[in-house]
Amino acid sequence: MAASPASSASPASPGLPGSSASAASAVALAGRPRVTQLRLAAYAGHRRAVLRLGPLTLLAGPSGSGKTSALRAYDALARLGGGAELAAVFPDPGACVPERSRPDAQRRRGFRIGCTADGAEGPVHLDVAVQAEPELRIVGERLSADGVVLLQTALRDPGRRTVQAAWHTAGSAPVTRAPLPDDRLGTPLLPLRVAGKTDGQRRVLAAAEQMVVALRSVFACDPRPGRMREPVPSGSGRLLGGCDNLADVLWRTRAECGRRHAQFVAAVRTGCAGAVEDVLAEPDLGGVVRALIDRGDGTRTGLARLGYGELRYLALTLVLFTGPGVLEVDPAGEVPAALQTLTVLADGFDRGLDPHQRAELLRLAARMCDRGHIGFVGAVADASWAADAVGEAGTPGGDGAGGVTVVHLDRDRSSP
Repeated sequence: MAASPASSASPASPGLPGSSASAASAVALAGRPRVTQLRLAAYAGHRRAVLRLGPLTLLAGPSGSGKTSALRAYDALARLGGGAELAAVFPDPGACVPERSRPDAQRRRGFRIGCTADGAEGPVHLDVAVQAEPELRIVGERLSADGVVLLQTALRDPGRRTVQAAWHTAGSAPVTRAPLPDDRLGTPLLPLRVAGKTDGQRRVLAAAEQMVVALRSVFACDPRPGRMREPVPSGSGRLLGGCDNLADVLWRTRAECGRRHAQFVAAVRTGCAGAVEDVLAEPDLGGVVRALIDRGDGTRTGLARLGYGELRYLALTLVLFTGPGVLEVDPAGEVPAALQTLTVLADGFDRGLDPHQRAELLRLAARMCDRGHIGFVGAVADASWAADAVGEAGTPGGDGAGGVTVVHLDRDRSSP
């Protein structure tokens, strides 16, 4: 599952035109914190893997190459960045430990992951070491920028449920030391511990904020058509990762923004069989709502009649047209939405889709990424079709043709 030696971003196909996105879009993207690199130093089947991420990225590789585990690591970092407890993020930590990892003298085993977030502060790097056995805890964390370690934690006393933290001060004392809990990430806790009185402290706070903002607005999505076919209880109107409650969300979004809904319907029309005049939800007996397609001739088709690929296409289209207020995500509430980028993680992006559907979805993702408010990382078995699908409708900052960054993974579990 390790990344291949060429697994840093590579073009989807040579010789095709690059991105034609506007300079304004490129500037907009540059101003918002976003994750540009995922590091899997020792995680599941990955060893020393460095995955470079663009605004629109496809992780490509056969079954068993580690695409899903890479997306799970990204999602785990996002949840930790939001302040979640370690046990909630890793309910089965043993599965994250590399298979051939040997315990040390104290019978400890674990895993290491990290990422880089770009933004106004330049590249900011976060690396985390997690002990999975015999008990789950964070044993090391490092936040750095421009060669300066801004925060570093280490487990000094295994008998205590804390790590010793030291953060950059650059005042009368070069660093400040204090204990932090070992069951959650230290970076999002820094605003509660750092006063911001010195230039060094303000630099720490700015870097921590950039990292947290880049990580917080992440939506991991893998639509489950089997559950989408059934009526669902009326609820919050916020879409779940499996899109089980798609009908409830349609009930909300159709009423909130007619223009966006019309664009959504037009996109659905290109990927679903038959006439599509509207996609809507209506109440049913028992306090539930069900989703329907209006065929325009008085016929309404329930989602139960749609094919597997049609349902996945419809759900992913809805995800791309909505935002943090509709998706079940936890954005940084203290930061204006205009300064945040929603990142969609789509496992099995091409699963069940025909070539036309996957091309239309990728073009839609490219347009949304071009606007600067969304990033997209999808897992596919093969990405040879991607450049032709996107063409010149790509995104600023992508390395491949059409602005698509393709990261190739293989089944080789050895170090690249």
